[in-house]
Amino acid sequence: MARSRSCLWRRRPSWRTRCSTGSRPRSRRRRGEPAGRRRPDARSRLPRADALRGRERAHARTCDARRGHPRPGFRPSRGAGGRRRSRGREPSPDPAAKGPEVATGPQIAEAPDLETLAALVASCTRCTLHESRKNPVFGEGAADARVVCVGEAPGAREDETGRPFVGRAGGLLDRLLLSIGLPRKSVYICNVLKSRPPRNRDPLPEEVAACSPYLLRQLALIEPEVIIAFGAFAARTLLETKSALGRLRGTVHRYSGYPVVATYHPAALLRNPGWIRPTWEDLQIVRRMLDGVGDREARGG
Repeated sequence: MARSRSCLWRRRPSWRTRCSTGSRPRSRRRRGEPAGRRRPDARSRLPRADALRGRERAHARTCDARRGHPRPGFRPSRGAGGRRRSRGREPSPDPAAKGPEVATGPQIAEAPDLETLAALVASCTRCTLHESRKNPVFGEGAADARVVCVGEAPGAREDETGRPFVGRAGGLLDRLLLSIGLPRKSVYICNVLKSRPPRNRDPLPEEVAACSPYLLRQLALIEPEVIIAFGAFAARTLLETKSALGRLRGTVHRYSGYPVVATYHPAALLRNPGWIRPTWEDLQIVRRMLDGVGDREARGG
C-alpha cells in the first residue's frame, strides 16, 4: 500500500535535512578540525554496559590467575629455573642467593690503608644512599696530610665525578687554602657522608651513624694535626652539638682527640661574599696552629 503525502511529510527528517541551509548541506566539521577527518560514529562504539562487563571479565581472569585457578585457555608463564608461576605473581626469592655484604665495624676499623677503606666504601650498603648514588665520594689528597678538610656531603657534581669539592665551590676552596700556604695536593679533603643525599637534603641521623666509622678510620690513618669543618652541618656533626655556626667559629674544638676549627662552607661564600673575610680569619687560626703558635689554644680547646 502506497503512503500518502501526509505520512511522508510527517516523517522525521534526516540530520542532513535538519542541518541544511538551502540546497547545500551544512558541514559537520568543527572549528579547527582538519578537513577530510570523519568524526567517530556513536553507533560503532560499544555500549557502556558491554564495556564494563568486558572489564569485569578481564579482572576476574586476573584474580583467578593470582589465586592459582586459571580459566580454560590460560597458559601461565615460566619463572626463573623453569618453574611455572601465575601471571601477575612475583617469583619467590631464591633462598640460596646472597645479597651484597655489609661492611661491619671491625672490618672498617681494621682497614690497613686508605685504598682498602675506599674499596669498602665503594661496595658499602650500610644505608639507603647507595641505591641513588652514581659514584661514592671517598676523598682525595695526601695520605700524610697535616690538615684534613671535612665537608657535609657530596653534591651533584661530586656525585658525577666521584671527587670532593669540585666546581665553583672547589675552586674557591683552593684559593682559600692557598691564602694560608696550603696547596690542594698537600691537604686531605673528604665529607661526613660518602654518598650524595637525594636533592641535596640534610643527612639523616642513621646516615651519619653509618658513615662515621669511615671518617674515624680516615683520620686514624692520616693522623692530621688539625681538622677544618666547612659548613654548619659538618661542624655540628663532628662536635655533636646543635649550636649555631657563629658560636662555633673562632674557637678550637675537639673531635676524637683531633683539633677542629669550624668555618663557613665555600658554597655559602658564593652566595654571601661578605663571609669571605671571616672565613679567612678562621683559616689564620689553622695557620698559627701549624706554625706552633696556636699549640696553647689547641690544648685548651
